[in-house]
Formats: sequence, structure tokens, C-alpha cells
Amino acid sequence: MEDQEIVEKLFRREEGALEELRGKYGHRLQVLAGRFLKSREDVEEAVNDVWLRSWNTIPPNRPEHLFAYLAQLCRYAALEKVDWLTAGKRSAVVVELTEELCQCLPDPAFQREEAGRELGEILNGFLGGLEREKRVMFLRRYWYGDSIREVARRCGVGESKVKTTLFRIRKDLRLCLEKEGIFV
Repeated sequence: MEDQEIVEKLFRREEGALEELRGKYGHRLQVLAGRFLKSREDVEEAVNDVWLRSWNTIPPNRPEHLFAYLAQLCRYAALEKVDWLTAGKRSAVVVELTEELCQCLPDPAFQREEAGRELGEILNGFLGGLEREKRVMFLRRYWYGDSIREVARRCGVGESKVKTTLFRIRKDLRLCLEKEGIFV
């Protein structure tokens, strides 16, 4: 079934739409959640949150790219679960990713709805201007949460190249944001 047909079913509040989502995207969302969560039960819980959130947000939202929308909901659900699981302590993987991105992204308090959209447009423009390999490295690391080793394996390069490339991309991103008047 095509994505827009599933969205239409959600607009008509047909419960079968959730089964269509599960069948079409369930495995991919489990893999994504598994990048952040270690236990199978936590992964299942995060993916189930995606189904509930999609039911509650479509309508009024009508996502143009359904999987991207679901993946965003999945990341939020997984990271909320990580926050809950690590309350009072810190997970090295999430802290490492956050510290790397904090070098070039503003404080989350900055990201009010309108400012967040503006930042999103700037990020999309920046990423769109990168060579494909660099864009893949950046997204695999910071969107999908892949380890440096996994990014290197997927891109067919060494880990040191990935580290160097990501360092340079973060530096360029920071300069790009500063040109737009966004300072870290």
C-alpha cells in the first residue's frame, strides 16, 4: 500500500492503517530504535509509542514523507526512553553524540517552534550542499546514531577518515550557523 493511502486511512481513523504501518515500516523502526536502546523490550516500547503518536498526530499533520515522519517520532520515543533509563546517570554513547553536536548546535532552549523551523531550513541547506559521502557520514552518525566503526564500514573507509570528516563537517556547520546569526 502506498504511503499516501495509509495517511488517508489514518485521516479516516481506520485502525487497519496502523497494521499497514507496522507491516511496512515496523522492522526499520525497530532497527532505528535499537541504535539507542539495548533491550528488545525497550525497542518494542519505543516503536509502539510511534504507532500511538502517529495515530494521535495524523491528523492534523499530513506528512509528505511518511517514513521520515515515523523515523522522527521513533528517535524522539527512543531518546525519551534513554532519558528515562539513565535518569541520574549518563549513557556514554548518548553523551558522546550530544557533546559532539553541542560544538556546533545552539542550546535546545533556543529552538522554539519558529526558530526550530529556521534552524531546520539552515541544516537542510547545509547538508544539501555536502558531497554525498559526507552527508551520509553525518546522517548515519547524528541521525541514526551509528558508531564511528559502523559509519566507516557502511562508507567503506577507515575510522580515522570518518572522525576527521565529521570534525570538519561540524566545524563548517558551526561557521554556517554563525553566518546565519546563530551562535553556540
